[in-house]
Amino acid sequence: MTTPFYVSPEQIMRDKSDYARKGIARGRAVLVMVYADGVLFCGENPSKALHKISEIYDRIAFAAVGKYNEFENLRLAGVRYADLRGYQYDRSDVTSRGLANAYAQTLGTIFTESGKPYEVELTVAEVGDAPADDQLYRLTYDGSVAEEHGYVVMGGNSEPISAAVKDAFAADASLEDAVRLAVKALGAAGDGAEARTIAPASLEAAVLDRTRTRRTFKRLTAERLGTILGA
Repeated sequence: MTTPFYVSPEQIMRDKSDYARKGIARGRAVLVMVYADGVLFCGENPSKALHKISEIYDRIAFAAVGKYNEFENLRLAGVRYADLRGYQYDRSDVTSRGLANAYAQTLGTIFTESGKPYEVELTVAEVGDAPADDQLYRLTYDGSVAEEHGYVVMGGNSEPISAAVKDAFAADASLEDAVRLAVKALGAAGDGAEARTIAPASLEAAVLDRTRTRRTFKRLTAERLGTILGA
């Protein structure tokens, strides 16, 4: 009888991690950043049908990079979680922290128990009544969750984008200044390469605006982005 092929659990986890990271790195980056009146989501996405940025609940939104079908499944699960919890208890009981924990459990189970991990990275954001109450949670393919402050960059080419944001970030910036910074950062390139100029039509952007009386989530059209960017 032949000896069965053995692979250590540590090697399996490393292989899964490498596989997921490579899949995520192939996608275009998304930037989530707080500003004076809420939270801005901005990413390069020329598709008008497939959204990387979506509303989850009254004051909560979701941004993702990676495989669309996988993070779309997670988005739908998040909407169902929020609707059910808000119906069973109270709308104020639906929080970004609870949603992030639910996503962490789902991603962790998939990573450890399935043959293929999800090739996704997520940010769950909630806008508060005051800037100090805004919350950003970043989740990775293995279910790891971290509370972030100020901004989050996900996807490919994230290092030069993070560096560009860090140099000019201000939590009390206006929406116009935040959009200009986000678009400039998304076009940044590392290793001395020339920065790109991204056209408004190739951008997907939205905000959680605390000054809105009802739904805080609002998408920014290409026309609005063009006006802000002077394009």
